[in-house]
Amino acid sequence: MSDTTVESWTPDGTPGGKPDEDAIVTAICTVYDPEIPVNIYELGLIYAVEIDDANAVKVEMTLTAPGCPSAQELPIMVREAIMTVPYVSGCTVDTVWDPPWDPSRMSEDARLSLNMF
Repeated sequence: MSDTTVESWTPDGTPGGKPDEDAIVTAICTVYDPEIPVNIYELGLIYAVEIDDANAVKVEMTLTAPGCPSAQELPIMVREAIMTVPYVSGCTVDTVWDPPWDPSRMSEDARLSLNMF
């Protein structure tokens, strides 16, 4: 059993499990806006991550601005990253605009990386 999976067995003896939330966040952290050297999780672009009973993941994310040049590719990159996590059966990524993103959503590490104290 790895650190990123929650292993279990179903009543018929087949392996099963639930996606690990930390592994999902780790996968999201591999996605970077091509114009900003900080991952989108630390930038505060991820608003919600939910895992349903069927192991499907739903993500609500935003962008730094409505005219972001990466608006089409970032949600696809998030979905592809999450689909690599064991036991994830599907993933939907919705782009939302409310509440609007602002720099206060960034982690302290992101602020330091971008010299935004």
